Amino acid sequence: MAVRRPHHQTTFAELGLSPALIAPLADAGVVAPFPIQVATMPDALAGRDVLGRGRTGSGKTYAFVLPLLHRLAQAPVGRRPGRPRALILAPTRELVTQIEASIAPLARALSLRVMTVFGGVGAGPQIAALRRGVDIVVACPGRLDDHVRGGHAHLDAVEITVLDEADHMADLGFLPVVKRLLDRTPRAGQRLLFSATLDAAVDALVRRYLTNPVTHSVDSPLSPVRKMTHHVLHVRTEDRLAVLTDLTAAPGRTLVFTRTKRGAKTLTRRLVAGGVPAVELHGDLGQNARTRNLAAFADGNARTLVATDIAARGIHVDDVTLVIHADPPVEHKAYLHRSGRTARAGAAGTVVTLMNDSQVNDVRNLTREAGIKPRTTRLGPGDPLLSELAPGERTFVAPSQSPAPASASAAVERPVPRQRRASGRRPTARQSAAPSASTSSAASFSSRTRVGRR
Repeated sequence: MAVRRPHHQTTFAELGLSPALIAPLADAGVVAPFPIQVATMPDALAGRDVLGRGRTGSGKTYAFVLPLLHRLAQAPVGRRPGRPRALILAPTRELVTQIEASIAPLARALSLRVMTVFGGVGAGPQIAALRRGVDIVVACPGRLDDHVRGGHAHLDAVEITVLDEADHMADLGFLPVVKRLLDRTPRAGQRLLFSATLDAAVDALVRRYLTNPVTHSVDSPLSPVRKMTHHVLHVRTEDRLAVLTDLTAAPGRTLVFTRTKRGAKTLTRRLVAGGVPAVELHGDLGQNARTRNLAAFADGNARTLVATDIAARGIHVDDVTLVIHADPPVEHKAYLHRSGRTARAGAAGTVVTLMNDSQVNDVRNLTREAGIKPRTTRLGPGDPLLSELAPGERTFVAPSQSPAPASASAAVERPVPRQRRASGRRPTARQSAAPSASTSSAASFSSRTRVGRR
């Protein structure tokens, strides 16, 4: 297991973290805190309300997970049915799942019980787990609100509340239900709010729910990641798929973003037809399908994940070396969060935006607002720059040998409208058309590439 490189000499022990947590952290390869953890943990460990802002990939999860576990373990209390002691709210199912994965081994070391709550899956097992008693609930707002309204969960015993990706919850329209949940937690409890940006909507939450918070901002939201390089590739519309196929056929993990669910489904199908093992991730998939596809990407069975902005926040898969904006996003914040899936925790990464003639002005404005100065190149299939951006020999597999992607049509569990909101489904007002390249062009391009390498 790779060990994270320390950014400075401060240790978790010097920050005051319990030795019972330091040992399992070391087992997970976490040996030194990142700047946002150094900044926020002393205040969080002391019980202060904390407002923390850091760029995506900066280590925010451990910044709230570790003080939460430390404080719960310092004052053990018997579990009561339906009354958790700590609550973590996050905007998407994937983020909830990944937070729980970070907590679980540490919680076991402290004999604390943690569970997840989100839509898209049956409510029965969640209700049963709440009845058995749990210390920490990691939840999407919508499904937790359902359980509270149904009398299955009560928040009057919550000692610590965490809001993660608060700005994203605001963007998705979750603030009314978030406020409804926070109103049910004790006013005297500790509250930690973490966000990549602190805009007006987040500021309203801070004023209403945090008491004399300590604010820590470890970087500007527009601070460039030193090991992240940005490129804009000006391509003809008819060459778009061939260029994407070339880049995604290279070794390593690639995350491709589209603007619409339909675009993600179509592009995944065309990449697979062209010999690239790819899976999709978007809001039309049931939870089991989303979990399977993300697992296939994480374990390497699929080198490419094609996703909507559902994967732009909080999704962490190790060693994503290339992020491709197949559809340039509308907002600069989306560009930064999408791009932040690579070059995480000190690693290097490359970000590529595909642009056609009609998108030149939009992309120029987008990168300027994001504080990025990319290298722009007009090119077509076979250009040598593609091998520089995604080094290594291109490999292709027959479509029948690719991992079977879990598709929307195959998903059995489908969320109801409230559960869709809880899962972090993006509004569709700004969605655009699906990719225009054809399946046949993908197949012919991969065939030409195979011939050229014999």
